[in-house]
Amino acid sequence: MRKGTDTARAELTALLDAHPEIEFVDAAIADICGTLRGKRLPVADAAKLFDSGMQIPASLHLMDVRGEMMNPSGRGYTDGDPDGTAWPIAGTIMQVWGADPPRAQMLMDFRDDKGAVLAHDPRAILRRVLDRFDELKLTPVAAHELEFYLVDPKRDARGAPQPPLNPRSGARENAHSVYGLDDLDRYQGFLTALHEAAAMQNVPVSAASKEYAPGQFEANLRHQTNALAASDHAIFLRQIVKAAALKENCQATFMAKPYAERIGSGQHVHVSLVDAKGKNVFDDGSDTGSEMLRFVAGGMAALMPESMAFFAPSLNSYRRFAPDMFAPVNRRWGINNRSAGLRVPVGPSSARRIEHRCAGADANPYLVMAAVLAGAHHGIVNRIDPGPPAMGNVSHDPDRALPFSLESALKLLENAKNIPDYFGAEGTRLYRETKAEELARFKKIISADEYEWYL
Repeated sequence: MRKGTDTARAELTALLDAHPEIEFVDAAIADICGTLRGKRLPVADAAKLFDSGMQIPASLHLMDVRGEMMNPSGRGYTDGDPDGTAWPIAGTIMQVWGADPPRAQMLMDFRDDKGAVLAHDPRAILRRVLDRFDELKLTPVAAHELEFYLVDPKRDARGAPQPPLNPRSGARENAHSVYGLDDLDRYQGFLTALHEAAAMQNVPVSAASKEYAPGQFEANLRHQTNALAASDHAIFLRQIVKAAALKENCQATFMAKPYAERIGSGQHVHVSLVDAKGKNVFDDGSDTGSEMLRFVAGGMAALMPESMAFFAPSLNSYRRFAPDMFAPVNRRWGINNRSAGLRVPVGPSSARRIEHRCAGADANPYLVMAAVLAGAHHGIVNRIDPGPPAMGNVSHDPDRALPFSLESALKLLENAKNIPDYFGAEGTRLYRETKAEELARFKKIISADEYEWYL
């Protein structure tokens, strides 16, 4: 038995005592795409997870979005695909909402055959970045916001997604409407299911709102003083949103840009920092925030180009970045300005924070959080000046330092100087090679439009 599993064992025992109807337990690991993978055990066999761990291929993280092995640097086919061992993580054990038959799940801490942390484990990469803040005696307080679309399970004649059917009228949704309470009324069945799922799975959803496009919504998560837990919540939020949508005969997608002419879906990260006494170091009583806030904004801007392959991990991700689409096209920061990539929201000065708006909803929450916090740390230790805050709409001013294609982003990551220092050179390389191979395989596909244009 691995040291530290006693708490996790007690959590599962308490859950099973409270819910004797549970039949299975999922041992889950988030891959580099944020997809949960692992094994499903009959409840009678779950104890072995605490006694001997779960043996599973160490290449598990290094899959493309379909679950295909990519074999980066020979990890997979070439090295014989050796197993590592994963152990339950306390605080992540929960019942799965809507599961039939009833089941529980837990996240697993994955190690190699010698017990060492895997360099390419997204959760371990975030933990590595967080360790840097211990040296500064600062604690990140963070939360994710995720936008997503509800779509009709039926595709159109060309295989493209369609907005859902209005639950009241049965007509296809087609109107742009943001923050509409009537929109929320129409989808109250979905929202009720989402909040039931959040309560069961301990996902701290604070609010849900209607976003701009037909069928588009956003769910906010409460801020956490443990950024690992904040990103765990984002992983589980994607799970429960999809489950709640299915209950209402819809499909939920976190695809960054499912419709060419409509706004994309982002993953915004809110960050502040507290010192050893619990004081928010961004708060100096002003609307613009402290010098420390400006250093953090400067560092986030400085590392954004190197981080784009994490913020925008697919070819589709880059379709979000366009003028007047509320996806940043530059590294500007601004006060209460959604056209800027780094926004300082209004509100009580004690809650002063930065909203990092670059990432797409399709990105891995652990890697997004790690890149955002790497930028924050980089700005503090180098005292980087972000320049004056942006005024007015800056979404028509693209930044030439930012890559706006996956090929360019992967090239920047290959030559990166700072991100490998935070993420680890090996983990950075394996991510880049996995995504490069995924892109190469995708580009071999001949689409229906290609036949229509060129046949």
